[in-house]
Amino acid sequence: MAFVTRQIIRTLTTSAARNAAIKHVTIIGGGQMGAGIAQATASTGHTVVLVDTSEDILKKSAKGIEGSLKRVVKKKFADKPEVGDEFIQKVMKNVSTSTDAVSTVQSTDLVVEAIVENLKIKQGLFSALDKAAPQHTIFASNTSSLPITDIARSTARLDRFGGLHFFNPVPMMKLVEVIKTESTSQETFDALMAFSKALGKHPVTCKDTPGFIVNRLLVPYMMEAIRLHERGHGSKEDIDVAMKLGAGYPMGPFELLDYVGLDTAKFIIDGWYEMEPDNPLFAPSPMLNKLVAEGKFGKKTGEGFYKYK
Repeated sequence: MAFVTRQIIRTLTTSAARNAAIKHVTIIGGGQMGAGIAQATASTGHTVVLVDTSEDILKKSAKGIEGSLKRVVKKKFADKPEVGDEFIQKVMKNVSTSTDAVSTVQSTDLVVEAIVENLKIKQGLFSALDKAAPQHTIFASNTSSLPITDIARSTARLDRFGGLHFFNPVPMMKLVEVIKTESTSQETFDALMAFSKALGKHPVTCKDTPGFIVNRLLVPYMMEAIRLHERGHGSKEDIDVAMKLGAGYPMGPFELLDYVGLDTAKFIIDGWYEMEPDNPLFAPSPMLNKLVAEGKFGKKTGEGFYKYK
């Protein structure tokens, strides 16, 4: 009887903990995406620990967050610079950094992973964190292309695992795709939706399918633009202008590819092609493969489909 009572109390306590508002967030990955998520989270009063493998990366991340905040307050508090300075200080106080992910997750409500798009690396990370994190802690991946279910299988908390796909630049972009797998509990999903709204974002519900919503539509569109160019049916310049002036898009597909990163686009389409080799939308592109092989990834390397100074 005592054992049953303890089990009931434990269940009620765990449920109450999960239903409580997410306050402490650990973000794994100090790159552009991870730093952006950290900024958005800290700006809304959450306590944030940003984790990466080296102090140098974390110093760069913190500097980037502060610089981004300065640009925000320059517009938001143009008439009250002293209020803007106070806002920056307040937000930065909410952010701390660490190179020890395992110890950090021992006192966190939510873990958001934003590291390299490599399934085995993500699985290894979450497997280690799963052993250290409290039972109530929710795990989420920011992956843009990998199945959440495959990442979650490395843990024993399938019901407390979901996807939170943010968009770059995170502080500016309102959308968050919230992914619910077949194993994600309703209370976990509700908590992720509530957290997204608390950040001032507009969450949309997604199933755990390739590319979720945005990338599932966007990547095949960009790939078809490349194929159109490969067939000689249009120059990249004309295709970009046509989509901007004809469809009202802010960027043409080749400009967007260079912004996203040709290596990233190739990684995504290769992964989908491996899953569905008979789907013509996922067919690889010789032109894209050649540019990536030459190290021309787009803006970040100075050259992709276009050259950048």
